[in-house]
Amino acid sequence: MDRFIVTIGRQFGSGGRSIGEKLAEKLGVKFYDKELISIAAKESGMAPEVFEGVDEKATNSLLYSLSMGMYSFGSGFPTMGDLPVNDKLYLLQHKIIKEIAERENCVIVGRCADYVLREDSNCVNIFFYANMEYRKEQSVKKHGIDEDRAEHIINKTDKSRANYYSFYSGQKWGMAENYDLCIDSSKISEENIVDLIAEYIKMR
Repeated sequence: MDRFIVTIGRQFGSGGRSIGEKLAEKLGVKFYDKELISIAAKESGMAPEVFEGVDEKATNSLLYSLSMGMYSFGSGFPTMGDLPVNDKLYLLQHKIIKEIAERENCVIVGRCADYVLREDSNCVNIFFYANMEYRKEQSVKKHGIDEDRAEHIINKTDKSRANYYSFYSGQKWGMAENYDLCIDSSKISEENIVDLIAEYIKMR
């Protein structure tokens, strides 16, 4: 593939972000995760801190706004008025993801990027999962989460991500048919996973 965009969905503690960073480095392309918040904040004139608290969290207002014909993803973005911050951020990130995908090869984590780019044949969609014990271990090791609270935080974060994905895409988060590759990150090393994905992209 001369042109490609890799999107990554991930269970909390599965290492999806870390793998995405390593993949972008190997492929020599840009990596987008929290960077999307900074870009959205700059475009909106809002402080990044305002968006950080609602990133990948859904509200219940956007579908009503869409059904009333107030917004159209295909024809640009009119004024966002009094929409909740969650919805403003989603609309901005939706627009930014499409712009990025049109101009460059890249790796994008979360933000319903697979759904936003669902009509782009050059998009490679990947979902990372792992068993709970592995994710608890990684959460303690990489995120400094208290071992006694790790499982609760993992389940809470996954539920939030699932609700966000379902609300804005109308699809079920983590379902295999939404992705090109679903990888159990507890089975092989991150480096081998990166090599596997890079080879897959070459074969496409």
